[in-house]
Amino acid sequence: MQIHVAPAQPDDAPVIAEMVGELLGEIMAAIGTQAFGFHQGDTEARAHAWLKRQCYTVLLARAAAGGAVLGFLALYESYALYAEGAFGTIPELFVRPASRSCGVGRALLAEAKRIGQSRGWTRLEVTTPPLPQFDRTLAFYRQQGFCISGGRKLKVDL
Repeated sequence: MQIHVAPAQPDDAPVIAEMVGELLGEIMAAIGTQAFGFHQGDTEARAHAWLKRQCYTVLLARAAAGGAVLGFLALYESYALYAEGAFGTIPELFVRPASRSCGVGRALLAEAKRIGQSRGWTRLEVTTPPLPQFDRTLAFYRQQGFCISGGRKLKVDL
């Protein structure tokens, strides 16, 4: 399958929000807990606003230009002294189940790496839960050149 990856536009917010819902639903089913709140309209509004402000990049993967969306990758710029400068964070990467193992995730990551290099980033970071349910996800990232850098992702709600 030939995969076309292109930056999303603010008008793509509905399909992005739809896939975020699919992603979160899949994660919560795997871990057996209601870890996330999700509201389609709120997520769509945030995606639209962030894309319009250009503070959040979303890449959409399609089987052909203008075709159905197979998956997406979100990306934003971060800064840290430990990272020796600016770097990219991937908060969401999702490929619809019917399109998995077809090169969609690989194509999305290749474009994210290209963007990062063009922006002078020192690295890309992504978090995946250290749970057996996500071993396949971890293996995928490792196949794409990612390595474990330590720690676990923690949060506190404000």
